[in-house]
Amino acid sequence: MKGVRTVVAAVSSALLLVASLAVAGVDHSDFVKGPFKEGRDVTKQCLECHEKQATDFMKTSHWNWKGAPNHVKGMEKSTKEYGKSNMINSFCTTVFNGKDGLPQESCNKCHAGYGWNRNKFDHTDKTRVDCLVCHAGKGNYERAAVGCDINMAAIKKGSMDLEKAAKTVGKPTLQNCGYCHFYGGGGDNVKSPGLDSTLLSADKKRDVHMASKEKGGAGMTCQDCHKTKEHKIAGRSSMMAHHQGKVECTDCHSGAKAPHQKSRNKAIIEKHSAAVACQTCHIPTISRGQATKVGWWWSDVGKKIEPQEEFDQETFAKKKGTFKWNMDYVPTYAWYNGKIERYMVGDKIKDPSKPVVMTKPVGDIKDKTAKIYPYKFYQGSQPMDAKFKYLNTFQQYKSLWDHYDWDKALKDGAQDLGLPYSGKYQFVNTVAWLSAPHEVAPKEDALQCGECHMGSKRMDWKALGYKGDPMQTGGRKLK
Repeated sequence: MKGVRTVVAAVSSALLLVASLAVAGVDHSDFVKGPFKEGRDVTKQCLECHEKQATDFMKTSHWNWKGAPNHVKGMEKSTKEYGKSNMINSFCTTVFNGKDGLPQESCNKCHAGYGWNRNKFDHTDKTRVDCLVCHAGKGNYERAAVGCDINMAAIKKGSMDLEKAAKTVGKPTLQNCGYCHFYGGGGDNVKSPGLDSTLLSADKKRDVHMASKEKGGAGMTCQDCHKTKEHKIAGRSSMMAHHQGKVECTDCHSGAKAPHQKSRNKAIIEKHSAAVACQTCHIPTISRGQATKVGWWWSDVGKKIEPQEEFDQETFAKKKGTFKWNMDYVPTYAWYNGKIERYMVGDKIKDPSKPVVMTKPVGDIKDKTAKIYPYKFYQGSQPMDAKFKYLNTFQQYKSLWDHYDWDKALKDGAQDLGLPYSGKYQFVNTVAWLSAPHEVAPKEDALQCGECHMGSKRMDWKALGYKGDPMQTGGRKLK
C-alpha cells in the first residue's frame, strides 16, 4: 500500500505541475536551442513539440486570409471563400492586384507566415508558420517592412534578438496582437477605431478591460474576450466576410455576473437592452487615445495640395490623396443583427452618383434580432471602371505610388488576379461603417439618459427609423 500511495502521490504531483504550467505558461528557455539564421529555423524547433498546433493554425482565417462568407447577408451558402486575400476595401484597397500579386511583398507583412509575397504560396508548408509574431515575449521581434519575413537588418544591427524571442515564447500579449491589429490600413489607428498602440499604456478611463491593473483596469489580454480554440480566434470584423466565432459582452456579463442588478434604474436599462447594445452606452466616444482616419480620397493622388494638420496628423500625402481625421468623438449609430452587407470584387455599381457602400451592418428598427451599435463612419473615393461599372483593382505599391499615373496603375492592377480595365475610369464616393467595440469606459462614464434623450443630438433618431426621440414618441413595436 505504501508503494501505491507513493506512485499516486507522484502522479498527483506531476498533474499539479502540468496544471500549473498550463496556467503560468511553460518556460521554453531550456527547450529552444539557437543560434538561428532565420524565422523558419525557429519554427522547425517549434514543430518538434507543436506540430498539431501548426496544423490547427493552418485551418484558420489568420493563416488563409479567407473563409466561408458566413458574415455576409445572402452569401451564407457560398462555396467560394473570401477574405483579405481576395476582397477590396477603401483603405489600401487590395493586396492581390498587379503582376503576380506584387503588392503582397509589402501588404502581407502582417500575415503570420514567412514568404507569402506573391500569388503562389504554399499554405501547406508548416515551416512557413510564424509562431513568434504571436508568441514572442522579449527580444524585440520584428518583421521586415517588405518581403514578408523577419527583419534581418534589425538582427544585424543588434536591435532584435531572434534567439531571445524564441526562448521567451508564451501566451499572446496586447503587444503581440497589436503588432498587426493596431496598424491596419497602413498606420497606427488608421483603420479600427480605438484599437491602437496607446492601449499599451492606457488607464481605465481609456479602456477598463485592457488597462493594466496598476492603472485601474482589469489587465485583460485580447484572448480573454476573443476566445480561442485550436487557434481559431472568435470575433466578427465589420470589414471581413468570414468569422470563426462571435464575441458578446454577455459571454462574461451574464448570470451571477449580470450587470445593473443593483442599479436603481435596472428596469429601464433592461428594457433598453432589447434594442441597445452594451457598447452603445459604455463607449461614449471613440478613438480617445489618438486620432483615427475617417476619410480617404484616392482621387487627389498626385495633386499639388498643401497638407494641413488635424489632431497632429497630416491631411494630404501625394501618393495616397487627401485624409480626414477625428479624435475622441461621438460615434455613428446603426442597427446590427449579426450580418453585414459588403461590396465584393466585381460587384456592379448601379448608380455611380451615389456613394458605394463598402461595408454596412444589416438590420433596422423592425428587426427584432437587431440592436443599435456604435460605428466609425468612414468615407472617401476610389476609381471605378467607366465601362464595366465596378471598382478597379488598381496597383498602388510599386506603381501608382511611384509615378502617380492612374491609367498605368489601373492597367498594372488588372493583370493576373485583377479585374479587366476598359481604358476609361472615373472616381466614385465610398462609405463604410466600421464597428467600434473597444475602449469600454468605466461604469461611471456610461451614458446617462439626457445624453441620448431630451433634446440631445447624439442620436439621429429618424435615421434609426424612429418618429423622433422614443422617450417622447414611443419605442419600436415588434410583432
